[in-house]
Amino acid sequence: MRALMRSRDERQSAREAEEFLALRGVSFDIRQGEIVGLIGRNGAGKSTLLKILSRITEPTSGRAEVHGRLGSLLEVGTGFHPDLTGRDNVFLNGAILGMRRHEIARRFDEIVEFSGVSQFIDTPVKRYSSGMYLRLAFAVAAHLDTEILVVDEVLAVGDASFQKKCLAKMEDVGHHGRTVVFVSHNMMAVTRLCQRTILLDEGRVIADGPSHEIVGAYLRSGLGTTAEREWGDDSAAPGNDIVRLRALRIRTHTGEISEAMDIRLPVRVEMEFDVLTDGHSLVPNFHFFNEEGVCVFIAGDHDPAWEHRTRPRGRYASTAWIPGNYLSEGTIVVSAAISTMDPVAVHYFERDAVAFQVIDSLAGDSARGRFAGPIPGVVRPLLKWTTDFEPAMSTNDTLSMHP
Repeated sequence: MRALMRSRDERQSAREAEEFLALRGVSFDIRQGEIVGLIGRNGAGKSTLLKILSRITEPTSGRAEVHGRLGSLLEVGTGFHPDLTGRDNVFLNGAILGMRRHEIARRFDEIVEFSGVSQFIDTPVKRYSSGMYLRLAFAVAAHLDTEILVVDEVLAVGDASFQKKCLAKMEDVGHHGRTVVFVSHNMMAVTRLCQRTILLDEGRVIADGPSHEIVGAYLRSGLGTTAEREWGDDSAAPGNDIVRLRALRIRTHTGEISEAMDIRLPVRVEMEFDVLTDGHSLVPNFHFFNEEGVCVFIAGDHDPAWEHRTRPRGRYASTAWIPGNYLSEGTIVVSAAISTMDPVAVHYFERDAVAFQVIDSLAGDSARGRFAGPIPGVVRPLLKWTTDFEPAMSTNDTLSMHP
């Protein structure tokens, strides 16, 4: 009998040990008209939280209060009936939201035009590609009369043109006083669209605040790029018997090592190296590439104090300053080299050594202005503009001519 009871207790303990809580003690408020980003690694609880907000999943404890009509676009495959046509699913979704048929019909043409699937609107959606399905699902969620829009990874499927339309539409939704909760692994999209971001980790809210600060904390936590490399061992340090690389660091304008940089502020790129042999005129240089592998620019050290001098043995720290409002947003990967010009020689070239993220928010004071969509280009300088203006002549003005 004791053995039976012990076995039963062990099974119960095992069940309790296997219990997994997707969310733990999550608490926050979102005000009307806010566009809020929700970020975190895979398994952090983002999708579960959106399902609770969308009333797809009930919380096992606590409560989620939603005040207003909510439209959600979660993973592709939810929300539509596969056997119904695109047209029927539009009306079905509107009815689920409590809209009358004539209200849905008033928005129907706009929905179809936005989705770009007009040719297939009377085809069952089970025959749609994932991209077509997503475009129609987003169009329905964004255009029907909802006060709250919940979107999970809408940028994961679809071409660049569709992604641009989605971002612009979500910004427009926010400007009209509707609330948006946006989940994405695309940090550029989050900082571009959202003024506020919530960071989840292992089911808990670990940060909540301005998007550029929260995204920066997320990248610095080790989930993003590497902003510092050091070589302490001569056998591992790049170089030769003339010069060896010791460290590379990306710093903010205030000197902090960081993987996240505000597009408006200067960036410091630092190279530390040991000169082992006298008599060489050495030029440190950095090669900057974007995430597509395109070389943005190359910068060499032309400090007059050293440009035309040989460097004596010792340790050096050379810093290149990139001005604010110069780089484009996205990932910048840095390669480092030291060369001599006479004779021409490259003593080391450490490819893709460090990297950082340039973040451009919708604050309105960068070259982006208030535009929410993707902006092409390897740099994004904030140029000085001047405008001359000459008012048009009023129709009431008279023009007289004299000989």
